[in-house]
Amino acid sequence: MKVTILLICSCLAWGGLGKPQFPDQEKDSLFWNTWAQRTLKNALTLQKLNQNTAKNLILFLGDGMGIPTVTAARILKGQLSRQSGEETQLEMDKFPFVALSKTYNTNAQVADSAGTATAFLCGVKANEGTVGVSAAAVRSQCNTTQGNEVTSILRWAKEAGKSVGIVTTTRVNHATPSAAYAHCVDRDWYSDGEMPAEAVRAGCKDIAMQLFENIPNIDVIMGGGRKYMFPKNQSDVEYPGEKKHFGTRIDRRNLVEEWNNRMKNKNAHYVWNKKELLSLNPNSVDYLLGLFEPGDLPYDLERNNETDPSLTEMVEVAIKILKKNPSGFYLLVEGGRIDHGHHDGKAKQALHEAVEMDQAIGHAGLMTSINDTLTVVTADHSHMFNFGGYTPRGNTIFGLASMLSDVDQKPFTAILYGNGPGFKVVNGLRENISTLDYEENNYKAQSAVPLSMETHGGEDVAVFAKGPMAHLLHGVHEQNYIPHVMAYAACIGQNRDHCMSSSGASSLSAALPNLTALLTLIRLLC
Repeated sequence: MKVTILLICSCLAWGGLGKPQFPDQEKDSLFWNTWAQRTLKNALTLQKLNQNTAKNLILFLGDGMGIPTVTAARILKGQLSRQSGEETQLEMDKFPFVALSKTYNTNAQVADSAGTATAFLCGVKANEGTVGVSAAAVRSQCNTTQGNEVTSILRWAKEAGKSVGIVTTTRVNHATPSAAYAHCVDRDWYSDGEMPAEAVRAGCKDIAMQLFENIPNIDVIMGGGRKYMFPKNQSDVEYPGEKKHFGTRIDRRNLVEEWNNRMKNKNAHYVWNKKELLSLNPNSVDYLLGLFEPGDLPYDLERNNETDPSLTEMVEVAIKILKKNPSGFYLLVEGGRIDHGHHDGKAKQALHEAVEMDQAIGHAGLMTSINDTLTVVTADHSHMFNFGGYTPRGNTIFGLASMLSDVDQKPFTAILYGNGPGFKVVNGLRENISTLDYEENNYKAQSAVPLSMETHGGEDVAVFAKGPMAHLLHGVHEQNYIPHVMAYAACIGQNRDHCMSSSGASSLSAALPNLTALLTLIRLLC
């Protein structure tokens, strides 16, 4: 009886919000038929494929952005605009081509971000925990590095004369961005301060050092990770009194100072806060190093708008600098803290990170053209995150399911994790969340299995694509296929033969009318 009363009250409370469960127009079958026909007409326009050469390449990587995260972020985006949410379109939803990517590492069914980054940046599947090396390299074994290095699409683009950039909300030497430039058998070797002494003696280099030494003059680098660039125990410019933010380098090198000295005659700028970043004139900047935090950037919900740039703001500056190159550019953009939010069981943080990345995707679209820019949006892996519980249309994505458990007669949120820190037992029973603020920013959603950190999920992730050769991303593919498509579209790396043949064919077709006219004239004269 108590359960029935609670359910009735819950329904009355929801219905009393003063908004219908769905718009009245949706009751009319004509609404759905018209929408479907409009979508069909749009789809038919895609029969003419965009086979241009891609001048520019942009890869947006939502770390941990599995398909349930995409769906929940879509609903959140709509609800932030006071809509019910389900019918909303993310910017990535508007991309005409979608594929699925198989994310496993060579030695792991459920992947980590290092091995996956090697796949979607270097075109080679690899072992978990390793970046920029093949599967012949063994994690943490320094002597397996040499001879097993693999290069990334960022390097291929740089060698082809394009400008290149990395923008991330994590440390610039974190797993995803590091695979673009480093060759390291351990993703955790951020600086020599995190490396075993024997690995340093054996000649292995930390990831921060490789950022500045492996690919000379990366045009734009923005993110966090400041402390890994400075000598051990050197205080941080932003947090001078906090020891956890002090420099970590045992070799006493100041990598930022070295970069400044090397780049002093090249229109190069180092910035460490939003004010400095936005005060720059991109037209007079050729190289930019922006390190905005000692570690990762703060979650977007906790970001200081005065000192910390958003992902969208960083992307805007990056594109303005990179697009000055007449040969085009390659840009890697990582929404890296989606992953961190999920690991912490903080779904609200994770989903707001995803919405911010989607805004950056839309902004990049306004600054580029689908005629010459291939844009790809994907994830490295998924998470043990989901939502359900027969929630009604428009139910807040962070709210309760519309039913109680028929086992313990307690409410539960629509969002749940398969494992993670949200597992809690009180007096031998599942915690009653009705007394908690489950819509608070750092609420840890309940999980089925107790873990200090929630884990990745093993299912396929989506790949969204638009622009030249985007149609090559279709169906179900191995994750390492992605950079091969992007390189093919831009005629860089291994994929140049078709460009030369296309160029020859174009020259021939251009010459044919003149040749035909000449033959006609000869016939008339003869």
